[in-house]
Amino acid sequence: MSQEVKLWRVFLKAGILFAIINFTFAAFPLNGDNSLSIYNTLVPGRARLPFGENPAQAYNLSLFDISAMSASHEIAGAPANEYRVILIGDSSIWGTLLPPEETLAGQLNTKNLKTADGRAIRIYNLGYPTISLTKDLLILEKAMQFEPDLIIRLTTLESFPADKQLSVPLVAHNSARVRALASAYNLNLDLSSDELIQPTFWDKTLIGRRRPIADWMRLQIYGLMWGITGIDQIYPESYEAAQINLDADETFHDFAPPELPRDQMAFDLLDAGFRIVDETPLILINEPILISDGENSDLRYDYFYPRWAYDQYRKILQEKSAKNNWAYYDFWDIIPPNEFTNSAVHLTSAGVSILADEVEKLFLDVH
Repeated sequence: MSQEVKLWRVFLKAGILFAIINFTFAAFPLNGDNSLSIYNTLVPGRARLPFGENPAQAYNLSLFDISAMSASHEIAGAPANEYRVILIGDSSIWGTLLPPEETLAGQLNTKNLKTADGRAIRIYNLGYPTISLTKDLLILEKAMQFEPDLIIRLTTLESFPADKQLSVPLVAHNSARVRALASAYNLNLDLSSDELIQPTFWDKTLIGRRRPIADWMRLQIYGLMWGITGIDQIYPESYEAAQINLDADETFHDFAPPELPRDQMAFDLLDAGFRIVDETPLILINEPILISDGENSDLRYDYFYPRWAYDQYRKILQEKSAKNNWAYYDFWDIIPPNEFTNSAVHLTSAGVSILADEVEKLFLDVH
């Protein structure tokens, strides 16, 4: 047998074997619980979930694998004997423009809080940039595997419109998880929406999953630099301040006064959150917003919210909380306007300190 024939057979067998492995990977996919990680072992766990668009400078990146994201977080290496508190929310909780120690979780942890029986209270930052109640539910469901003693869920009106629920990338790329949640909790989501990315058979193959696999590998690599520097976002020397002078526009999304259409707002996703946590205590907080005193502030509180819509939202949230006996607190107006940074929901370190003092008081009611 010639050398050329032998080589041809080797290549053929290798090709057949690769095809078998590749398509078996698609036909019998992994369960999605990608917990393999160098974090909490070779390097420290991250203080917040990975998010970023410039990994070379921030040692961080955005990916869509919720299990890999969770495995990189410090909560995955949490000790068993603590009183574990999880914060769920948007970029204001994640801490845009703030180092980890100045976020809400970071400042609460510096208080060295303890329970009545002497256990250390440890607060974990599972906030994530982008505003969507569905995104929060995905993270909340995953967070329950870490057996929290208390969940604090912070939210704001911008996360409620139906058109915000499926458009954020973390939701769009986790259609299977979204469908499972919708089925389990009877969520009013448009599962036929083109915004939900439905993987094809080819997408599930080893080749088709090369991007998620590459993202996982990059997350591990940048973990080395995170472990050395503690840097996980870019801190610009200057930024455009949150808008104070506002347009004379009273619309909220496509809604005009006088009524906020309840059937186009995802209030059912709040109820689903309480059902997901079951008997674990959950505190719901309406997070602070910037209240402008500039032009057209008689029509709008800030860039996001006309007064009529936000006032109705607060009333509805209060009514639902009372009806369902939810532990609900409204902190919408506790931060002065000068303690916001580049957005009507992003706080300065001093603004976070005010919020942290209020949140600290809530621990006395639940343990």
